[in-house]
Amino acid sequence: MTSSRPLSFIKQLVPPIFLTLLKKAGKYGWSGDYKNWQEAKDLTDTYDDSAILDKVKQALLKVKNGEAVYERDSVLFDNIQYSWPLLSALMWIAAQNKGSLKVADFGGSLGSSYYQNRIFLAELPGLQWNIIEQENFVTAGQQYFQDEFLHFFYTPEEMIAKQGLPDLLLLSCVLPYLEEPYKMLTGLMQYNIPYILIDNTYFNYEHRDRICIQLVPPEIYKASYPCRMLNYDRVKKTLSDMYTLISEHQNDSFIFLDGKKIQYKGLLFKIKE
Repeated sequence: MTSSRPLSFIKQLVPPIFLTLLKKAGKYGWSGDYKNWQEAKDLTDTYDDSAILDKVKQALLKVKNGEAVYERDSVLFDNIQYSWPLLSALMWIAAQNKGSLKVADFGGSLGSSYYQNRIFLAELPGLQWNIIEQENFVTAGQQYFQDEFLHFFYTPEEMIAKQGLPDLLLLSCVLPYLEEPYKMLTGLMQYNIPYILIDNTYFNYEHRDRICIQLVPPEIYKASYPCRMLNYDRVKKTLSDMYTLISEHQNDSFIFLDGKKIQYKGLLFKIKE
């Protein structure tokens, strides 16, 4: 997997925290409209990815060990904030496979979505949750989190070679942070994974792609990076070449761009017969 930064660092902020920080300092969040990815990248700051990885690792270890309930973007919470469309899709696909579920979680950090849903997943008679991440996350994942259900891989090819074809490809707020998201999406489609779920992802409010910069509040971690406000219809069209749209949904998360509220969305696709 290739990207200019670890995918798991750059997902959306949890809305209550994000809104609180917006009140404290309006400069944080999403802004700009740049000609290309490199122009935006040149305006972003460097950051200590090892420090951020350690923060994510320490937070998720507390969840794993029962010392905390839920983690998102390295922040701990007292209550699990479920993506009910994601959980519904997981259970629906498992029901079609007699309780067996094999997930490929692309850019899945150290297992945030797995731990979010593990109470429900634990009731399945067959489960494999496979995370595809960048090298430093895979190394940490294999050392601290890998078990009989949760596995970490550097590439989709490695995962498929060792685990077989997954039932579901999960893309949870990953595509906006890829330099070439449509190329990556088209490449992932070629594996012929039966289902693809894009979840908890923001899209441009206009019918075009737009490249912005996201500035993370230092209370979360110190970082800024380019991101792409994707064209929702273009993403649907890209997938529709090989997949049939099953459902569309809205998530609870949202951000603001140009003063406009942007609700996070998702789509579930099934490969065409």
